Amino acid sequence: MSRRALLRWPDKRLRTPAAPVGKITDEVHQIWTEMVAIMDEMPGYGLAAPQIGVMQRLAVVDCSTERGRAILLADPEIISTDPKMRPHEEASPNLPGVSAKLERSAKVMVSFTDHHGMRVRHEFEGLWATSVQHQIDHLNGRMFFDNLSRTKRAILLKKAAKGQR
Repeated sequence: MSRRALLRWPDKRLRTPAAPVGKITDEVHQIWTEMVAIMDEMPGYGLAAPQIGVMQRLAVVDCSTERGRAILLADPEIISTDPKMRPHEEASPNLPGVSAKLERSAKVMVSFTDHHGMRVRHEFEGLWATSVQHQIDHLNGRMFFDNLSRTKRAILLKKAAKGQR
């Protein structure tokens, strides 16, 4: 079976909120396996299912230096955030060639269904917190540049359009 391709901006699916997953099935496990492989090939710190055209609330995050420690999330929800912010240069493989420095909460508590089908809570910190917030944005139909001012967003999208020609 061939892997799904990353969608390219401005594909409408990148702006569409993903549907809840509910029960963890063999199909969900297959999608997660594919997502981890795509994330590792990019290389990246996370991937949300809508980025590959799967409109379900599935995400994977792996910010470990040695890799192979991906956390698999279904139906993730941020339940609390730390007021301390952490700056990080963010990008998306769906809009290659551009990035922007954003500030996100340095620590977040996330509730999600894990690979065993159990609803769990997990605290993410540092780069892990940045990545999980970025992936949840994707699940909500948002891109990283939506967190920029209107002017900065316009400049970034203009630069991306020039790079795609």
